[in-house]
Amino acid sequence: MQIQPIVAALRRHRLATLLIAMEIALACAVLCNAFFLVAQRMKMIHTHSGIDERSLATLSVTGFEPSQAADVNARMLAGLQAIPGVQSATLINQVPFGPQAGAAGVTHDPGGNKNRIGVVDFVLGGPGTFKALGLKLVEGRLPQADEYQPAISFVPSDAQVLVTRALAQHAWPGESPLGKDFWCDKFHFRVVGVVDHLARAQPHQYDMAQAEWTVFTPTAPGGSLSGTYLLRARPQDVQRVLRDAKAAVAKIAPDLVLNQEDSKTLGDLRTNYFQTDRIMVGLLLGVVVLMLGVTALGIVGLTSFWVGQRRRTIGVRRALGATRGDILRYFQTENLLIVSVGITLGMLLAYLLNAVLMKFYELPRLPLYYLPVGALALWLLGQLAVLGPALRAAAVPPVVATRSV
Repeated sequence: MQIQPIVAALRRHRLATLLIAMEIALACAVLCNAFFLVAQRMKMIHTHSGIDERSLATLSVTGFEPSQAADVNARMLAGLQAIPGVQSATLINQVPFGPQAGAAGVTHDPGGNKNRIGVVDFVLGGPGTFKALGLKLVEGRLPQADEYQPAISFVPSDAQVLVTRALAQHAWPGESPLGKDFWCDKFHFRVVGVVDHLARAQPHQYDMAQAEWTVFTPTAPGGSLSGTYLLRARPQDVQRVLRDAKAAVAKIAPDLVLNQEDSKTLGDLRTNYFQTDRIMVGLLLGVVVLMLGVTALGIVGLTSFWVGQRRRTIGVRRALGATRGDILRYFQTENLLIVSVGITLGMLLAYLLNAVLMKFYELPRLPLYYLPVGALALWLLGQLAVLGPALRAAAVPPVVATRSV
């Protein structure tokens, strides 16, 4: 089929052709960026916490002075471990998707002004916390009993720590992190092990690449490590165990205040933390469906209008020997040309829209592979949308077409 007659026909309908092409361009720009945003949100929603979420819950109490921390911890741990179904009760300062309790910048050198590594989350854990979390050690060793040191300010002053694989690859690319030192101002840390995954408490506050920049710091109970307790139970028991633990606080330590907001299962913490992301994904998908629907209706409406206008022309072509397949291919090719022009403009518009989002919302650059995916989706949509009117045009008998005008 020759393209020139189709182009000549489109030139006689410049305004309608331009409007459909611009509608497709807008759809392409929105489609590519919306899918990119959905992919980013879904990746965030499925952040690997690195812990056994189904078996864990946290319980938090307040209303005591730092000098009372040792007594509070002793009473709470003894009382929580006595609850039926509790496999372990240990101390922790923060968990993934809960309140952030320990984030600070670290460097390769002491003093905090040179060779910055970045901002990391310090997860302080008492004896038994590593095992209770269900973390996976991939290199090195676990902290020894005598390496659980009391926290000075917010961390121990000289600690043997475990880092996540993501942080190790960032801080010491291509090297083993074992035995490496780093500092947070005057606080010194030495890496003795690497864990596979351990998410930050609030990964939304950082780039996706930094979502697991976490340091597990063995810490003796007391001081900064008090008031927040990690409960482990069988997955089918964890909700009941947490409910019983909340009720038991009034008996274990009636002088303390239960923090209901932060006392949840890890599953509930994840659900609550990513609720906004799930709503955003739904809205973006709704926008995509609406945009594609409007674009398809525009193509159907314009093609139906052109079929009505060209009934005599179609009849003449049929009388001269054009088959139904020829008529069908004519409209499909015409649509392909219009959609291709719109996609070309839409790709440029997609990058302009992404540049705006990068500037005002700190989003990453739109990967190139989203453009052909969006183009393929719109080409397919265009061919499906034009199919109905094109089939009706191909089905018009030659005699009826020539007598219609």
